[in-house]
Amino acid sequence: MESLSFEDMARRRRQGPPSEAWRRYLPFIPWVLGGLVAIFLISDFSYTVEPHEQAVVLRFGAYKATTMPGLHFKIPIVDQVMKVSVEEHGLSLPFSPVGQMGPGRVDSNLLRARQVQTDPDDDETLMLTGDLNTASVEWTVQWRVTEPSNYLFKFPIGADDQAAGELLTYVSRTVMNRLVGDYSFDEMIGPKRGDIAVQARDDSQRILDAYDCGITVTALQMQRVIPPDRVKPSFDRVNASIQLKQKLENEAESTRNKLIPEARANRDKLIREAEGYASRTKAEAQGEIEALLARYHAYQRAPDVTRQRLYIEAMQGLFESVKDKTIIDADLNRALPILNLNEKGGIAK
Repeated sequence: MESLSFEDMARRRRQGPPSEAWRRYLPFIPWVLGGLVAIFLISDFSYTVEPHEQAVVLRFGAYKATTMPGLHFKIPIVDQVMKVSVEEHGLSLPFSPVGQMGPGRVDSNLLRARQVQTDPDDDETLMLTGDLNTASVEWTVQWRVTEPSNYLFKFPIGADDQAAGELLTYVSRTVMNRLVGDYSFDEMIGPKRGDIAVQARDDSQRILDAYDCGITVTALQMQRVIPPDRVKPSFDRVNASIQLKQKLENEAESTRNKLIPEARANRDKLIREAEGYASRTKAEAQGEIEALLARYHAYQRAPDVTRQRLYIEAMQGLFESVKDKTIIDADLNRALPILNLNEKGGIAK
């Protein structure tokens, strides 16, 4: 038993019982509690939505409104705010759904999926084409949330949107398997490649709209369409032949495009020359006709004079065509002079 001195007992008697010290703080307890409640209400009175988010406001658990990025106000305790990322996500298919990749972020799961893609023995990419061949098909899907309220009520909220990724994977694989079965392998790697991607995006969006899940497929791109490894050597040879054929066709088309303009230019040149010759010949003939008509009319007016003039013109033309000429007087009565062939222009008598 503790022994107390007389001074200790007197000091404890002056201080009174221990409970009397807390009575001095009792008036301040309601104020402290009120301050804490006020701080909570003030902090719950507003909320901020980031640029890549949209917020769904629930009032007493029922949908109230969807708010855009910025500062907003709500009724404390009554309203509940649920934020949804509306940035674009990506899926690499037909592999199992993995974490999405948003702008400026790289998901480790997606990197692991890309490493899986390099495995040549993975049969998950094999699909049956319309001509009963097998092809290894890979594609990517870009999607984003466009109706946050529907998205929240259809999927459980998770850090990686795993449920939405699984739905997109199943829908996209179903659509792609059906479309690949409608086309041959040559069409898959050739002219129908872009059409298949567009149709797959539209069909996937149609199924998602039927689920009313608030997701929009923004893009679907075909990545690789290659034959399986066991037939790849033969396919490479066929592909090399096709490329050689296309090369020869391109060269022939290039030569054709070069020769046809030259032939057309030569044709136009010959046509212009022929037209010029025809015009010139026609003009000359017309001029000769007019000259003959002029002579005819002149002959009708003065036959003797015209006949003499025509004779003189004819003789003039004849003499001009002869280089060396010897003229003998028609009135010469003596013997015919002998032409000296040894002397040019000389006359022997």
